Amino acid sequence: MSRLPFYLIVTLLLVSGAALSIHRHVQFEVPWTPGELRQVWEIEAQVNFTADGGPAKVNMALPSSQRGYRILTEHTASPGYGLAFLEEEGGRRAEWSTREAVGDQQLYYSVQALVAPEARTTQSEPPPLRRDILWESPYDTAASQVIDRAWARSADHFTFARELIHDFTDERQGENARLLLTQFDRTPLLVRLLNQAGVPAREVSGLMLDHGRRRQNLTSWIQVFEEDQWALFDPRTGEQGRPDNLLLWESAGQAVLEVQGGTNSRINFSMLSRNQPAAAAVRSQLADDTLLNFSIHSLPLEEQALFQTILLIPIGALVVVLLRVLVGIKTSGTFMPVLIALAFIQTTLITGLVGFLMVVAVGLVIRNYLSYLNLLLVARVTAVIITVIAIISVFSVLSYRFGLNAGLTITFFPMIILSWTIERMSILWEEEGPKQVLIQGGGSLMTAVLAYLAMNNPWIRHITFNFLGVQLMLMGLILLLGNYTGYRLLELRRFKPVTED
Repeated sequence: MSRLPFYLIVTLLLVSGAALSIHRHVQFEVPWTPGELRQVWEIEAQVNFTADGGPAKVNMALPSSQRGYRILTEHTASPGYGLAFLEEEGGRRAEWSTREAVGDQQLYYSVQALVAPEARTTQSEPPPLRRDILWESPYDTAASQVIDRAWARSADHFTFARELIHDFTDERQGENARLLLTQFDRTPLLVRLLNQAGVPAREVSGLMLDHGRRRQNLTSWIQVFEEDQWALFDPRTGEQGRPDNLLLWESAGQAVLEVQGGTNSRINFSMLSRNQPAAAAVRSQLADDTLLNFSIHSLPLEEQALFQTILLIPIGALVVVLLRVLVGIKTSGTFMPVLIALAFIQTTLITGLVGFLMVVAVGLVIRNYLSYLNLLLVARVTAVIITVIAIISVFSVLSYRFGLNAGLTITFFPMIILSWTIERMSILWEEEGPKQVLIQGGGSLMTAVLAYLAMNNPWIRHITFNFLGVQLMLMGLILLLGNYTGYRLLELRRFKPVTED
């Protein structure tokens, strides 16, 4: 029978698991290792205005995920106001409203922005060119001469914008530029000149991030377009490029803050930078499950904690398969060591080993007495289960009385599995002697310890919980191991006389 379908299934499992894991790492920035820290900026915007005493409406621009930053969470504090988040003309905005507002009003908006170098902004549409630009004399002549001078020294839209802004700096400012600045503000003037020259441009507002700063204001920048590309310019210096610590707050060319029903409106910002674990920093975006972002993070925390343990079981199973198929270690029960390893995770290794040996040893003594009663199998196993429960209860009470709180964790042992282990070992003792009991019991304990070390590894716990594609890869590896028909490592001892000869 052809093994091609088998190998195709294994290859599909391995490739699919690796692809899903890499996709989550690249697209959603889930770290490969635990303990990685990410920089998160906490920014608070405070809106103040004086209400007229009637209805009031406040419309404020909001930041979006962009190159270098990803928005994680946002919160507002606005008692007595209704709140809605709107999408208007390519930008996000918050709108507060109330029927009656009197006196000084304060509204708060806070946002967490993750520093994400891999993040990219959505494609921005160029703003429409203004065709209704009119100048009064003599400003029309000055504007034309400034445009012609910069146009002659440029090669494209970006170089034209740079040269035009340079003509308004202190070093190169001419008479025409000084005349225009007496009548117009710098940034709106530059946008107007760019539009007159046929260059799509608009004014955007950004926040310069600086740790621990309070009462900061937004700064104006000029966004210049050429076909499907755009560049950012500092209207004060003409420098092209976006600083790493610049968060674009309003990028649609609209007003940052609009207030109806109030006067003296203003907005200022406070910011704080802190480092937090990468897994916590990206948890909010992981909660949105899609076909390629299937994760446990959308479940309640209680279920997440449960699955964090359940997803470790395939790791323990892989250890058992490796030791039994390749090494040839004998165990009492196929996957009993995995369940014991899970108990070790709860009890710690030393406490678990001592508790396991004590329960099994006492259980074997009592089981030896039960064998003389000639009970039926079901009744005998039931008696062993009750005995195990009694033993664990006595050990827990004694450890508590002596102040050994670690002994209380013995209750995490799977009682049914312990009972069947005692039953199997007792029968093995009667049929094949104590040597086989030591071999299989020792093999079970060694396998359980190795499975515990693998399952309790922080890196493995992180990978299995955050990358469900790993489960597919484990399935593929186990299928490959199940296809192995060669010698086990411990069987090679049979060939030792051959090497001596």
